[in-house]
Amino acid sequence: MIKENQKVLNQFNIFTDGVIILLAMVLAYIIRFTVFQGESGHVTLKIYISLGLVVIPLYLLIYTGFGLYESFRQKDFLKEFELIIKSNLLGIVFLLTCLFMFKKIDLSRWTLVFFFIFNIVGTACKRYFMRDILKKYRQKGYNIKHIILIGAGPLAKEYLNAVYKNKALGFSVLGYISASKALKHLRYLGDYDNIYETLDLFNADEVVVALEADEFQLLPKIISSCEKSGTKLSVIPFYSRYMPSNPYMDEIEGIPLINMRRIPLDNLLNAMAKRTMDIIGSLVLILFSVPIMLVTVIGTKLSSPGSIIFKQERIGLNKKSFTMYKFRSMRVNAVEETGWTTLDDPRKTKFGSFIRKFSIDELPQFFNVLKGDMSLVGPRPETPFFVDQFKESIPLYMVKHQVRPGITGWAQVNGLRGDTSIEKRIQHDIYYIENWTIIFDIRILFLTLFKGVINGEKL
Repeated sequence: MIKENQKVLNQFNIFTDGVIILLAMVLAYIIRFTVFQGESGHVTLKIYISLGLVVIPLYLLIYTGFGLYESFRQKDFLKEFELIIKSNLLGIVFLLTCLFMFKKIDLSRWTLVFFFIFNIVGTACKRYFMRDILKKYRQKGYNIKHIILIGAGPLAKEYLNAVYKNKALGFSVLGYISASKALKHLRYLGDYDNIYETLDLFNADEVVVALEADEFQLLPKIISSCEKSGTKLSVIPFYSRYMPSNPYMDEIEGIPLINMRRIPLDNLLNAMAKRTMDIIGSLVLILFSVPIMLVTVIGTKLSSPGSIIFKQERIGLNKKSFTMYKFRSMRVNAVEETGWTTLDDPRKTKFGSFIRKFSIDELPQFFNVLKGDMSLVGPRPETPFFVDQFKESIPLYMVKHQVRPGITGWAQVNGLRGDTSIEKRIQHDIYYIENWTIIFDIRILFLTLFKGVINGEKL
């Protein structure tokens, strides 16, 4: 049933994507020649509609190539949005190349720019709302994917907890196959001796293998049974707790290798793109924030004796220390290197409390970004005292130092600031590191602007 549902959904997606492409072309024409009152010349709306109809198959083919008609049940919308942007970039480049080569129609460049924007926005909005509708639909018990679980150890229990926790995914576990009846609240379907017969009898949509290390010798038999019964197979490796969320596969002479800590920013082009955004962004933000910084300088000087800029050693990229700048918000004290800031910290001045509440004290860090010590977005840097303390007690803590630290980050926009769980912060930081994209950075910056500027306490 799930295959038929996916087929219908794909057909609906293809049809509506085609409609959006055509509407984007028509709307681009209207905006360019009606709202902005341009001169359309001999190129009429009819010609633009004809062009839209011609490019629909091209765009749908590109969408297919980028996997936009595969199931996104388990994938984040941000991933889908990134694919929409990439496919539209390729589509507009191909379209412009064809128009340049043939030179038969003198089309408005601004119309094509508007078409590019409207098509991305329209496709993304449609798919976002479809996701929301499908989640609600699955929560009511429709469009369910039926699963048979193989294994009954800790991995199997973790998988079941994840499925039961998020009903919007639409997974229903029919039962489990194991050597013994170890799971009390799930139907036992038999042992490992009759895997094929069980799969053939229940005809599930997918088999999920969650074997422990001492059971992994059963995998060849399970794969053979799934292939014989035509059942889709997914495997949770027994070492999954050590794997990143988005592992990178490599190979040497046909031998597959799993990169256990794939970092997109290790790629030179990605690193250059992020650094370019940091330089341009910090320069623009410095110019815009000059009046605020001047007022803060005066307020800090008048609030209490001491320097205007608070300088503190922090640990950054590749575990190297650097000096981080902030407007001083506290009285000069002896515990500034090791004291953890709290909401009612007596060290803060009244003016300091105000600038901390609105994150104004962080503005000098734009100069850290310009220097290359920090990035606009990344894991928050910490003092050597806390780094030495946490690296011994928090798993994967030091992974965050494989990228530049940031003024804001994925953990911060999710409310993990100041005296909050370090474990949860690191989980969010590692997710950011392994799933970095320029779009992800832009998303975090917008979230910071709308819900992260006014806050309780920061590190």
